[in-house]
Amino acid sequence: MTDNVRRPHIDGQLTGMAGEFLVAGKLFKRRMQVSVTMGNAKAIDLFVHNPRTDRTFNVQVKTLRSKNCFLMRRESIKPGHVYVFVLLNQDDQDEQFFIVPGESIRRDINRFFGSSYAGETPSTMPAVNYGPLKEFEDNWELFEK
Repeated sequence: MTDNVRRPHIDGQLTGMAGEFLVAGKLFKRRMQVSVTMGNAKAIDLFVHNPRTDRTFNVQVKTLRSKNCFLMRRESIKPGHVYVFVLLNQDDQDEQFFIVPGESIRRDINRFFGSSYAGETPSTMPAVNYGPLKEFEDNWELFEK
């Protein structure tokens, strides 16, 4: 007999905000100055300033609850931005963070987006694949350069 219990729908906004605040917390812990835009800056989720290097970073955070592709278009990738891809994972598992410079993604679109743009007609749901992100896991040093 099958169980017809429905899983509760998880609000995507909660997922996104969880990722943004987790990233902000990690950066605060690393003694960065962080401002969360709360949706007020359309293409930027966090403004991050490293007082030791006097550098400021525009950060986009993309969050998923479990391993999958991160939906986004290649046209939205800004070379000067930093992209932090967050996997929240199960409640009893640690989150995973993949920190990638925008220029790295732009330089190798085919590797990051896989088949999203391979055919004559691009996918209607292009996405950054999980595989190429693995080498950027916990790449927090990017904010120290």
